[in-house]
Amino acid sequence: MDNVYDKIIQLGLMLSSEMKLDNLFKKIVETSREIANSEGGSLYIKRKNVLDFIISQNEVLEKKFNLKGEVLFKPYPIALSKENIAGYAALTGEIVNIKDAYKIPKDKPYRFLDSFDKKFEYKTRSILAIPLKDREGTILGILQLINGRNKSGQVVHYDKGTVSLIQTLASFAAISLKNAILAKDLKDSNLSTIYRLVKASEYKDPDTAHHIERMSNYSKIISKYMGFDEEFQDLMLYASPMHDIGKIGVPDRILTKPGPLTVEERKVMNKHTIMGSDILKNPDNPIIEMARTIALTHHERWDGEGYPKKLKGEEIPIEGRICAIADVFDALSVKRVYKKEWPMQEVLTYIERERGKQFCPYTVDGFFKGLEEILEIKAKYKE
Repeated sequence: MDNVYDKIIQLGLMLSSEMKLDNLFKKIVETSREIANSEGGSLYIKRKNVLDFIISQNEVLEKKFNLKGEVLFKPYPIALSKENIAGYAALTGEIVNIKDAYKIPKDKPYRFLDSFDKKFEYKTRSILAIPLKDREGTILGILQLINGRNKSGQVVHYDKGTVSLIQTLASFAAISLKNAILAKDLKDSNLSTIYRLVKASEYKDPDTAHHIERMSNYSKIISKYMGFDEEFQDLMLYASPMHDIGKIGVPDRILTKPGPLTVEERKVMNKHTIMGSDILKNPDNPIIEMARTIALTHHERWDGEGYPKKLKGEEIPIEGRICAIADVFDALSVKRVYKKEWPMQEVLTYIERERGKQFCPYTVDGFFKGLEEILEIKAKYKE
């Protein structure tokens, strides 16, 4: 037993060092399943009047459908109600330990919802739902394990010893989860500040309502599907909103003109790249350093026909190449003061056609790999 507790402490230390929420969610469920020898596990995060069903793992279904680590579903909210097992645990703070999901006593307020079993042709039996409480006793979420097994592989009821072990791990998990949530809230606050400041600088531009939210998220998604690590992805998210900050120096008569620009007006507009670079000169942190590069290079073209320096191919910094395709996709796919919204298929055809011309081929690949997520962002921040 001491060895098991030593393992839990080690796992707790590992969890405490993880600040990425997605990684933390995965580790909490994985380690809990391992200790309790469970077929499956899920994690719910409490948010106001709902529980967000964040992650679900199930080795039986993974083998059955050959998922190889793919998720069974996308996160979705469920009602915070005593009528469902996770909701009851979240509202009461009680541990719920069920021997057979299909034989819950009628005097219990909660019921097992068998829609998951029906959808995946699965059989849930034993269930253990444990609240994740921080030091103040606030319930952050619910850890739920499914179908605990004995050494012979038979599904069994979770015994007191196992419940105690998982409860101990849940305490570590709750502390780690709260720290990670606080860190994410701080990052979200910083990003919100960047968005607000950029919007203030571009207040007179009628096209910036949700442009920066969309294109900054597009940039992060593209970089993710190009294989860049999370640190680079976050830099893209934080730096790319400042890509057009130089437009603060463009006269209103040009910036808000409801039609095509003259040759001279276009020359003035194109200077926003240099003005943006000047505004962000002498960067004192990696975000501003990347933002300056993006501001200067996001209108360069892979074929060398862009501006302001007519850089070609890999002479263009990768952050500028990524931002270029994100910016153009948004410009084409929404209504602007000087143009109508293009049909989506025309936008996608254009981007594919400009592979190796306007756009870096690698960024085009990343764009299409992440297209589903990109369209979700477009819908989220629609005008």
